[in-house]
Amino acid sequence: MVPERESAARERTLVGATAATRPRTPRLDQPRPPRRRIMPEWDPEAFGRLSEKIARFLGTGRFIVWMTVVIILWVLWNITAPAVLRFDSYPFIFLTLMLSLQASYAAPLILLAQNRQDDRDRVNLEQDRKQNERSIADTEYLTREIAALRMGLGEVATRDWIRSELQDAVKDLEQLRRHDGHPAFPAERMDRSAERDAEDH
Repeated sequence: MVPERESAARERTLVGATAATRPRTPRLDQPRPPRRRIMPEWDPEAFGRLSEKIARFLGTGRFIVWMTVVIILWVLWNITAPAVLRFDSYPFIFLTLMLSLQASYAAPLILLAQNRQDDRDRVNLEQDRKQNERSIADTEYLTREIAALRMGLGEVATRDWIRSELQDAVKDLEQLRRHDGHPAFPAERMDRSAERDAEDH
């Protein structure tokens, strides 16, 4: 009886121990914790902006003037300074190394700045193309609307046409009045009554 209790207690502790030491599975309702990376991280936009600033500075006359001044001072110092203070003797190997190092960094930075400018130009070109397509579509729509209005106006009675039709109708009525002996039109009667009133006064 006692050995059975001991084995049951051992099983309980083992089960509890395995539950405590069991690795937790990540929850699906929470984002994963960020992984540690061996390589350093940088913001590509910030790096791109920095490269554009450096490329703009490298393409200015100020950079050429400063670089010329530094090279002249470097050469003069290493020629005229005492031998103890010279750090780069006549073949100027260290100066050549510094210039090649500067060129090796300047070329990729300039290329990166050009790539960013190409991307911006491509986006601007795509936006201009879409704007042109919208403008063309609007122009075609307006052209169709104007053509529909012209076709509709061709069927609408114009002022001149109505005037000519009314004049023809008045002439027809006058001819009917003369042939049938009807009294004059109300407008003619009003004109005659006005003339009579003027004569009376």
